[in-house]
Amino acid sequence: MPTTFLTKEGFQKLQEELDYLRTVKRQEVAERLHEAMEGGELIENAEYEAAKNEQAFVEGRIQELDLILATARLIDENGKSKEGLIQVGSTITIEEEGSPVETYTIVGAAEANPREGKISNESPIGKAALGHKAGETLQVDAPGGQFKVKIVKVK
Repeated sequence: MPTTFLTKEGFQKLQEELDYLRTVKRQEVAERLHEAMEGGELIENAEYEAAKNEQAFVEGRIQELDLILATARLIDENGKSKEGLIQVGSTITIEEEGSPVETYTIVGAAEANPREGKISNESPIGKAALGHKAGETLQVDAPGGQFKVKIVKVK
């Protein structure tokens, strides 16, 4: 089973989603199914099919969240290691030649959101940065090609 890295905030967010799906959403879908079944013919009932599909999605998401939360490893929100090395939980400021500096927090894939400045430890920049220190220049292997970034600051 793969380990999922999560911040305390990310863990809480996924736990809340799981609780919502188990209580509120399951009940809503069950009611939709019940109403569709009362409509008579199930063979050509589009509402019944839609409700069954939604039920399958909800149950699949519940299983996915159960697995993520069961294998989750909470990360140190400070992101500091004794050697000053970048790890999951670190906030890094990087500079690519000719571009403005950018700041990201490296998080687990389950809570990555680049718009919020949270990149996955599995993303090209996150993967390249792990284990390095401020002042180093990294080569990043991205789908669009390779490029170099300098780590300006780590916290």
